[in-house]
Amino acid sequence: MSTTLHFYKYQGTGNDFVMVDDRAKQFDAADHELVRRLCDRRRGIGADGLILLREHADYDFEMVYFNADGHLGSMCGNGGRCTVAFARQLGVIETDTHFLAIDGPHEARVAADGTVHLRMQDVRGQQEIDEYGVFLDTGSPHLVRFQPAGSLSGLDVVTEGRTLRNGDLFREKGTNVNFVEVPATPDQPWPVRTYERGVEDETLSCGTGVTAVALAASRHGAASPVRLRTPGGELQVAFEAHPDGSFVNIYLSGPATFVFEGTI
Repeated sequence: MSTTLHFYKYQGTGNDFVMVDDRAKQFDAADHELVRRLCDRRRGIGADGLILLREHADYDFEMVYFNADGHLGSMCGNGGRCTVAFARQLGVIETDTHFLAIDGPHEARVAADGTVHLRMQDVRGQQEIDEYGVFLDTGSPHLVRFQPAGSLSGLDVVTEGRTLRNGDLFREKGTNVNFVEVPATPDQPWPVRTYERGVEDETLSCGTGVTAVALAASRHGAASPVRLRTPGGELQVAFEAHPDGSFVNIYLSGPATFVFEGTI
């Protein structure tokens, strides 16, 4: 028996998602192969992930995020911003919202120019990982590696990222890996490239990744808000840093754009 699925496509600085209005809860979230096929760029719609928007009794909506490999993922910052824009398109919200994701409640606001400001979870510190860099959990685990000036454009992000993602240090759960250059002055955009677990490739942008980079960059002179330049576009991260190494009132801001809708 064949079924037809109506979907929407959104992207946030090149990080793209298949969006499904699942308020009726008809999508089989246990069908990992279906999710993987829909995200396949040659045999499906093509995306870095798939997101279900569902009703929730205590929130405006619930965001259920799947990686491109078909399995439930941890928090996705750009996906969260795109889900907020999607909820607005559906008429679920107007400009301000309080919604639930896998890492807990989030607040967000859609500005007049379409920029989505998403409040991330507080971060309780950074962990130095020897020569590997700095590790933070911004809703998803991220390793931040500072690269020599001028080296980022020629870096083999897939090979380097895959080696670190699957290394003994992080074992079977793995981690996302972000490579960043320190700009000439800290008020300039910080160039970032990210290898994402679950996608198992470099993505054009990663919201939780640039959030991790911005927080790690604070030890290199970056002051809130930090601008970050990914291959897919520019994002901004604002935060309050505490003396104990924690960060609060973290906001990830940037565009979240409707691309097209269709049936498959």
